[in-house]
Amino acid sequence: MASNTRLVTFLCLFLPVIFSSSTLAQNCNSDTFSNNKLYSSCTSLSGLSATLHWTYYSTNGTVDVAYRITQSTSTWVAWGINPTSTGMVGTNAFLAYHDSAGSLQIITSQLSSFSPTIANGSLTFTVYEMSVDYSNGAYTIYATLKLPNNSTTLNTVWQRGTSFSSGLPSGHPSTGTSSQTNNLNFLSGQSSSSGSGSSRLHRENIHGVLNAISWGILLPLGVMIARYTKVFKSMDPAWFYLHITCQCSGYILGVAGWGLGLKLGSESKGITQYGHRNIGIALFVFATLQVFALLLRPHKNNKYRLYWNIYHRTVGYAVIVLSIINIFKGFDILNPEKKWKNAYIGVIATLGGLAVILEATTWAIVLKRRSSEAKSPHGANGNNGYGARTHQFA
Repeated sequence: MASNTRLVTFLCLFLPVIFSSSTLAQNCNSDTFSNNKLYSSCTSLSGLSATLHWTYYSTNGTVDVAYRITQSTSTWVAWGINPTSTGMVGTNAFLAYHDSAGSLQIITSQLSSFSPTIANGSLTFTVYEMSVDYSNGAYTIYATLKLPNNSTTLNTVWQRGTSFSSGLPSGHPSTGTSSQTNNLNFLSGQSSSSGSGSSRLHRENIHGVLNAISWGILLPLGVMIARYTKVFKSMDPAWFYLHITCQCSGYILGVAGWGLGLKLGSESKGITQYGHRNIGIALFVFATLQVFALLLRPHKNNKYRLYWNIYHRTVGYAVIVLSIINIFKGFDILNPEKKWKNAYIGVIATLGGLAVILEATTWAIVLKRRSSEAKSPHGANGNNGYGARTHQFA
């Protein structure tokens, strides 16, 4: 039993390192911007090693955009939206470049063909603001615009080139990686070219799902297994292995979600969800203490087992309560569709209702067993002791 407990402890502590390391590796660039603006979502764009950051405002269908790409001053760069097709032709583009005097310029132009004549003109959708800066070898195009047709899923295009005509960008190579397109959902952050995992919103959703399943479902379920199945003599020691399997699985997934949450927090410069973050840190500390407590678990006949049980149950129940509180804080932050919050409420209500039924049932079994053993001529010996201990809750 002792060697098995050490093995479980080792797995619980070691596997989260692997999970959290791989989770933290999934991120888009945490750029900072000269206008000190913060964006809620971002994605790494394929082909040209560019990044797109944005904040979508559902109340009026507008979006703040920051497009960043590393290129030399002799190169022009562009980012745009095609509201009518899935390629370059029809794109409404923002183009940035250095003119012959070395001054930084930004213009807008509609691309009507594969070899368009670039001219500074208006776009088919409203542009409220636009600007550009160039620093550390990278262009950054800023724009605030109204998404055409009030659509949140649009074809976006990004390009670069080195040809100029009459002082304006004149084209780019038709081969290689000079021009790229994708289909981007400004609401969900999902992209057909870069994959949904690269968007911040998608990673926030992963963070929420991992924590809801681990801290919010697996851990309470593990407590219920220990509290109610150990009443049955036939479940000893199976209940223990079921309990630690459930708890360690929850801990591993929870640490992965916790690590991703730390990464998301580090990327949100100037925005800190203090309550959610602090409860999350407390959860990690308490849950880790619970795992280490496995190494100190005395034999059930040891005189210190009572104190270990008090510690284990107190910290365990604290983790459950804090977990549920923090998950609802997370719902308030992410503000997903109501069905997800309602689904979690349904799961917790089901577990709570089941716990009430099992609490009454197991106490009835224990009291009946004690009464039966008290009437037995051997009640003061062996079996009575076991019966009195059967409902020692984990």
